[in-house]
Amino acid sequence: MKRLMLLVVLAALMGLLVACGGAVEQAAQDIAPTLQAAAEELAPTVEAAVEEVAPTVEAAVEEAVATEVPAAEEAAAEGTFLERAKAGEFAGTTVTLLGVMVDEEAQKMELALAPFEEATGIDVVYEGSKEFETQINVAVDAGAAPDVANISQPAMAQRFATAGALVDVSTFLPREKLQETYIDSWIDMSTMPGADGEDIIAGVWQRASAKSMVFYPKAQFDAAGYVVPETWEEMLALTQQIADDGDTAWCIGIESGAATGWVATDWMENIMLRTTSLENYDKWVTGELDFASPEVTAAAEKMAEIWLNEDYVYGGVASIVSTFIGDSPVPMFADPPGCWFHTQAAWITSFFGDETLVAGEDYDFFYLPPIDESLGRPALVAGDMMVMFNDRPEVRALMEFFSRAEGVEGWVRAGGTLSPHKDADLEWYTTYIDGKVAEMLLNATSVRFDASDLMPAEVGSGSFWKAMTDWVSGSTDLQTALSEIDASWPE
Repeated sequence: MKRLMLLVVLAALMGLLVACGGAVEQAAQDIAPTLQAAAEELAPTVEAAVEEVAPTVEAAVEEAVATEVPAAEEAAAEGTFLERAKAGEFAGTTVTLLGVMVDEEAQKMELALAPFEEATGIDVVYEGSKEFETQINVAVDAGAAPDVANISQPAMAQRFATAGALVDVSTFLPREKLQETYIDSWIDMSTMPGADGEDIIAGVWQRASAKSMVFYPKAQFDAAGYVVPETWEEMLALTQQIADDGDTAWCIGIESGAATGWVATDWMENIMLRTTSLENYDKWVTGELDFASPEVTAAAEKMAEIWLNEDYVYGGVASIVSTFIGDSPVPMFADPPGCWFHTQAAWITSFFGDETLVAGEDYDFFYLPPIDESLGRPALVAGDMMVMFNDRPEVRALMEFFSRAEGVEGWVRAGGTLSPHKDADLEWYTTYIDGKVAEMLLNATSVRFDASDLMPAEVGSGSFWKAMTDWVSGSTDLQTALSEIDASWPE
């Protein structure tokens, strides 16, 4: 090795002498033969030294590569973001979440988040706001959006998606992965155009509610010998049988102050899902399918078979507009019942007027039956979609958590909400009604949001409510009412 070092020094010296030029150029020429001879003398020794060192260098390289490969594999990390989070990879990080839940509902959200925090070491900071819509819009405009937001209106999510503010969750949760826990309809409702016009999956659904139930006084219903209908035809036949028995079948009331008429729109939406395709329903929501179209007209006429029949409605047709929504189901529990059926979401049970009534014994509900059997068993729903504004591994892990039933389990066990996930366990539900509604939702072949909530305000909570009220009250005919809604649609 000493001779090798000498060779290197000699070579360097030659280079230095040449570089100096001028006065030392002659000296370089004089010493060159000596240096050349020294190099030739040392060449065999250098070659032997290289051969001696080569195995050691090769072994060192192999050892270095061997130690780098596991490091690279570790950097790539295996498993989904949630699995990696549960392995502790993102422990100590923080995710911010903004939502509409406050007070008791905020506490239930915390219960839903607790298992995630415990399993991952990630701190989720939830903020509930009664001014959610204003707050989220201001935050996004200011470039200070939360990591995740809890949005109950798909139309709001669509605005953020179009503006390019949302992360496309399909970049880490592809549709085939989401199909493990959602039926296609839920995924379809979160799929919307992004900033470039290409579809993105704007979020994942955490919790849900449903509006396709018909409540009835079970104890008296069974005593009368009536049988729960499975089809629309059976329901109409039972309605007529009750009329023949001298009673009225349906409890209907749509008076709700400035919101009068929305109950009628729920009926229309349920019937649209049972009489035409999901594509037509979606076009109806966006204004591509007119209210005066044959499809929407047919749905209204099907609704009229019950609503506009004096023998079928408690108090007569004229009472529908003047009866407060919360008062309308109360006659079901008179003795004998003044009416037998009431269609509404589960919250209506708090208006039944008798706290001693027992669900599953004194009252129950059945699924509003299909009309066109080829359309399956659709359900009218509402729900909360979690959307993502900031893309970090810990945020992805939380979104994946929400895409599974475990992301709402704590809330379900605390009562008051449903899981839209196929992997939810019916044993989690603490009340008879919640469990049965959840089962109905799990058995649904398709779901869609309340159409009036998705339409522009001028229509959904404006002309739609008003025109339905005018039609039911008899102050206008059906075609005029539907045409007035079309005329109100914003450009």
